[in-house]
Amino acid sequence: MNLSDSQTGGSPLRRVSAMEAVLAHLRSAIERGDYAVGDKLPSEAELCRRLEVSRPVLREALRALQTMGLTASRTGKGTFVISSGPVEDPTFGDYAASDLMEVRRHIEIPVAGYAALRRSAEDLDHLSHLLERMERETDTTAWVAMDTLFHLAVAQAARNPVFRRVIEEIRDALARQSAFLNELGGRREQSNREHRAIVEALTDGSEHDAVEAMAHHLERVETTLTSIVRPAAADGPTAPDAP
Repeated sequence: MNLSDSQTGGSPLRRVSAMEAVLAHLRSAIERGDYAVGDKLPSEAELCRRLEVSRPVLREALRALQTMGLTASRTGKGTFVISSGPVEDPTFGDYAASDLMEVRRHIEIPVAGYAALRRSAEDLDHLSHLLERMERETDTTAWVAMDTLFHLAVAQAARNPVFRRVIEEIRDALARQSAFLNELGGRREQSNREHRAIVEALTDGSEHDAVEAMAHHLERVETTLTSIVRPAAADGPTAPDAP
């Protein structure tokens, strides 16, 4: 079974990566009961052989299964199934997604408003340069690193060190969430557009527009997260990327 370059017919909503195809395959197998709760998944070497994918691709998929609460890794023993269905509230690092989103709504939305009123020319230059790099970047890991820097830069522009400290505290969780959403939700281009709207509002010095732009960004983040964890049956099949 080759998930790295398989194709599906029809008119797919979007093409998916090899990692997404592997994740979908393993997730379906767990939800069907092919791997029951308590079962150990085949070794990485065996799964790579069966699915004809590279080890990095497989490991990304296994990490996503753990984030969804379907599996747990036990050092020296392997990966075990711990649930037949994904948790509704996945964990990113030390924080549950719901806790993370609640804090982000209460912190980052007003922070964007303050940043529109208090930003300096240097802040705008930094954000614009960062956004341009993000719009050119194709590597997920590099993009995710810049994504966290972007949100830190907005907090810095608000000229309140407490806001920046809060974002610093959740920085690792933000990066994990960002990687999860971009690998599985194809969020990168949409995020770039949302970030562009935030920067434009800051440049205009519009508190209202900045608040609206950040609120929209976080709303789309939450919607995408929900669609990954609890996909609607009506979404239909997607097609893996060709190599």
